[in-house]
Amino acid sequence: MTGSGLPREGYPRRIASRAALLIAAGIALASCHPGNEEAKRLRAGCEAGEIEACNQLAGRLQRGEYVLRDEPRAAGLFQHACEGGVGEGCASLGLMYQHARGVERDSARAVELLRRGCDLGAMEGCTSLGVVYRRGAGVPQDSERAAALFRQGCEGGQMTGCAQLGTLHAAGEGVEQDFARAADLFQRACADSVGLGCLGLGRLHSEGTGAPQSDSTAATLFEQACDAGEAAGCFHLGAFHEAGRGVAQDFQRAAWLYRDACSDRHGEACFRLAAMYERGAGVWRQPDRAAEFTRRACEYGYAPACPRPEGS
Repeated sequence: MTGSGLPREGYPRRIASRAALLIAAGIALASCHPGNEEAKRLRAGCEAGEIEACNQLAGRLQRGEYVLRDEPRAAGLFQHACEGGVGEGCASLGLMYQHARGVERDSARAVELLRRGCDLGAMEGCTSLGVVYRRGAGVPQDSERAAALFRQGCEGGQMTGCAQLGTLHAAGEGVEQDFARAADLFQRACADSVGLGCLGLGRLHSEGTGAPQSDSTAATLFEQACDAGEAAGCFHLGAFHEAGRGVAQDFQRAAWLYRDACSDRHGEACFRLAAMYERGAGVWRQPDRAAEFTRRACEYGYAPACPRPEGS
């Protein structure tokens, strides 16, 4: 690949031979479903040197969508796509390096690929790079840089970028604190089924900041966030059910929600579930299970669950 990120002359022929080796054993297709036919078409296109077909096929291999799930092969095809100037391929591969999926974890490589993807117009790359700068994961922590990247993603139609920018406005982190602006950004993201947006908007309704205070609205939004895979949404909905806030009090439902969030490494949810096992609320009283969930809460970073040093 040249320094500009464009493929060298003759690249499609090289792609064809290498791609065939990468995907030959990765396709498990029946003959009648339209999805199978599309996967066949992508395979043929990729083997013929169509870079975008390689990128789309990689996504299917990563998800196991009408093909056998194979993350290492997906990584190879994303690499081909990235070298061919497809920003989405760079961003997808960067996330794989960031989360050690199909490749060994490599934070520096992840940042390089996310940046290249963003530069090539992949808005997911911009948003994901913003998360890296916000956390200071592999780069110096820089909230203002994070905000600029989230804004770029949001303006490019990447709704997770809008939700992330909303979290910064709600906290006054890297941008001016502006709850009304945060609510607008969260609303846009939530309307597009982004769990982080529903979670943020639910918190604003719960607290009455930037949005009318409404426990029932907050509970509905937390449920949407939970359904979209946001552990914190499950935790907050569990807390509402435990307290009977905005919803009917239901200890059993609360325990299930805490368990879901705990399984996704939400420390406070583990701690709340431990308390329910300790007192037998919504679950059978089991002190040994309470101790186990308390240990996990500490392991996941919830400090109140950790043993105090002697003499403190």
